[in-house]
Amino acid sequence: MSAAAAAPAASGDVVLAARGISHFYGTVAALQDVNIEVRRGEVVGLVGDNGAGKSTLLKILCGALRPTDGSLYVDSEPVSFHSPRESRDKGIEVVYQDLALATELSVAENIFLGRELRRHGVMGRMRVLDRAEMAKRSAEALGKLGIGISDVKARTGLLSGGERQAVAVARAVTWGQKVLLLDEPTAALAVVEQRKIEELVRQVKQQNVGVIIVSHNLRQVSELCDRVHVLLHGRIAGVLPREQASAELHPPELLPDA
Repeated sequence: MSAAAAAPAASGDVVLAARGISHFYGTVAALQDVNIEVRRGEVVGLVGDNGAGKSTLLKILCGALRPTDGSLYVDSEPVSFHSPRESRDKGIEVVYQDLALATELSVAENIFLGRELRRHGVMGRMRVLDRAEMAKRSAEALGKLGIGISDVKARTGLLSGGERQAVAVARAVTWGQKVLLLDEPTAALAVVEQRKIEELVRQVKQQNVGVIIVSHNLRQVSELCDRVHVLLHGRIAGVLPREQASAELHPPELLPDA
């Protein structure tokens, strides 16, 4: 293993780290020797042109894709994800741009989708769902994040785009207690709803959850993120603190000196 892929220094703050990550599609390099980490209560931005490797990296971090080379660490312990379920078991959740919500189900049913609660006793053995408890916990989760959806029994398809995105984030935060991965979370939203989701990200940060956000919206990235990683042709071209990131920044400006 290369020095770049060595284990990160022990730290109680770093919750997720990738070291020396590379991925090839045949002979085409989607990622080459990428390092990235996120600490508890930190928002890390990931930006770059289309084809830079952002989605590939996110898929590796959430277990949807295995890297060709490199290592992943959760709480400084090495991990190897073979599926998204394994990453979820480690407290890592992802919200994609298309949300993956079932619009015919209620808000509460979406939050507990795949993790449904059953009634106790005989009714539970008959696979009867505890809808009242799921509704109660869903309302608590939304309230904790300041999401103003009054009826968790409402059909998700009746909500606005911003409200549906908020439900997707709330579901992820409910189960992802360590890291939240966001892939273009506001790309399809109007400006007002974008601002609501941005405030939601700040609420998640206050709960000491690490966040990695992929976005083409550099204004959003510069306002939300503590650090910004710029991907260029599958490599990290530079890492900037918040105060140096701006909407005028272009990835080529970050290339290291030859």
